[in-house]
Amino acid sequence: MFADIIKVFILSLVEGLTEFIPVSSTGHMIIVDQFLQLSQNEEFANAFKIIIQLGAILSVVVYYWKRIFPFAKGLSKSQRADIIQMWIKIVIAVLPAVVLGLLFDDIIDKVLFNSVVVAVMLVIYGVILIWLESRKKKEGGIASITQMSVKTAIGVGLFQCLAMIPGTSRSAATIIGGVLLGLNRVLATEFSFFLAIPTMLGATLLKLVKLGTALSGYEWFLIALGFVLSFVFAYAVIKVFMNYIKKHDFKIFGYYRIVLGIVVLLLYFMGAIK
Repeated sequence: MFADIIKVFILSLVEGLTEFIPVSSTGHMIIVDQFLQLSQNEEFANAFKIIIQLGAILSVVVYYWKRIFPFAKGLSKSQRADIIQMWIKIVIAVLPAVVLGLLFDDIIDKVLFNSVVVAVMLVIYGVILIWLESRKKKEGGIASITQMSVKTAIGVGLFQCLAMIPGTSRSAATIIGGVLLGLNRVLATEFSFFLAIPTMLGATLLKLVKLGTALSGYEWFLIALGFVLSFVFAYAVIKVFMNYIKKHDFKIFGYYRIVLGIVVLLLYFMGAIK
């Protein structure tokens, strides 16, 4: 039991550190699980990786409470209206992921949750991030969600669907999509955070419904522990990451993805990981 708790701690730390930066938290979880396998039960392992992400996402709810809850204390009528308008755009933007998630969730779990897919996607989107930041084009002028059109919100939502492939990174896909559609770097990142709330809530609920009573009480305990720990670690990361991107670009994450992807491929072909 103690060994399992240590493994949950490490996996939750990896989740919390990587959920919001564009390096793929799910990809990292799959890779770490190769060396630090929590369970032989594949259904439990996949459920653990998905559900603890919601813990990390809830840290966004707490951190940005006054930005996302229209009935928080101290808000003016116009601020409340802006938040409601923001949620309308978020709900519309998340619909493509909801539809595709319902259709392809089982296929994704069975076919794409492996090291090779993760490695290839790490490299591909690493290259895209570097290209995105190397363009001479001036940064997008859309600086607030109120300035975003519904069409742009749907566009970002479509980009988010790319993240259904492990190793892509939900934040990377939505940030890249947001920047290409005219959002500045900070807004693209924040909208990625907000869009994650209903997306991960839906993914978690879908996973819970499919699992039913398939897991043991002990496995649910480990999931609950991972949920809480990922919340704590992710909350600590948000402020640091937002301060970083206000002064720096995303190139470092692109280089990191490429190096990690190549290392994973080498380990796979050497037989060190599956």
